Amino acid sequence: MTLAWYGHLKFLHGAPLWQAILFGWLIALLEYSFMIPATRLLAQQGWAVGQMKITQEVVTLLVFVPFMIFLFKQPFKLDYVWAGLCLVGCVYFVFRSQ
Repeated sequence: MTLAWYGHLKFLHGAPLWQAILFGWLIALLEYSFMIPATRLLAQQGWAVGQMKITQEVVTLLVFVPFMIFLFKQPFKLDYVWAGLCLVGCVYFVFRSQ
């Protein structure tokens, strides 16, 4: 969803709003086409909804930080490391009860 939500700022910054919305929806449709089967598969494997959501947030951070740094030329901050460590804690607590 990173590209669907933020890609228009890089690639369509001068385009009309309707084009940015269409761009986001088309990318989101593609991403959801993978996400829905993945969550069904994980649910069949016994994953709880909370486990899937925390895992999604970890993947989002792993994708978003490089996306932000390399595509949008934003500076890296140590706060991203701390946020990642907080998510490691979330993963621990959400999966420890298995």
